[in-house]
Amino acid sequence: MGVVAKRSSMIFYSDPNDHYSHRVRIVLAEKGVAVEIIEVEKGSRPTELADLNPYNSLPTLVDRELVLYEPNVMMEYLDERFPHPPLLPVYPVARAQSRLLIHRIERDWSELVDKILHGRGNHDKARKELEESLISIAPIFAEKPFFMSDTFSIVDCCVAPILWRLPQLEIPLPEKKIKPMLAYMESLFDRDSFKESLSEAEQELRA
Repeated sequence: MGVVAKRSSMIFYSDPNDHYSHRVRIVLAEKGVAVEIIEVEKGSRPTELADLNPYNSLPTLVDRELVLYEPNVMMEYLDERFPHPPLLPVYPVARAQSRLLIHRIERDWSELVDKILHGRGNHDKARKELEESLISIAPIFAEKPFFMSDTFSIVDCCVAPILWRLPQLEIPLPEKKIKPMLAYMESLFDRDSFKESLSEAEQELRA
């Protein structure tokens, strides 16, 4: 995803390989935000990043005087700052349910992805846990067009980067058991915003 031609006060420091950076890039693309995206490899972080972010971590979003360095906070901020199209439900109960789904994705899937890609120890065990979890949840994708929702939401922005990385994670899912999930993935990956969100490195994961 390249730098937007329009001049922008918003800058996004993004790891082109990271699924947390990717989820924010999807939101930025979905909202059509004019943003300068600076791709940063973990080993060569620009000096200004440490000045902006006390943790010197990625991703980091800068909007004028505001600096955010937690992906889920960034996504909610962008949804409030650019309300159309909305990615969180209007009503408090539904919003809370969406936030809880994101929390469960973090606990049940994101932590396993991080173990497989960056952790030490038994990667095979993490792969098996993630594979079993995905197979067990696959039937719910038959119920609604998006992740437990009739409309594309911030939850899908968290799920999509993980499903896109399944080949990299070396998780071959049995097609017969996950047909509804495959249909969901095909629809998700075909969205213009998703295509726009991909870094060159991410495009190569399914080249």
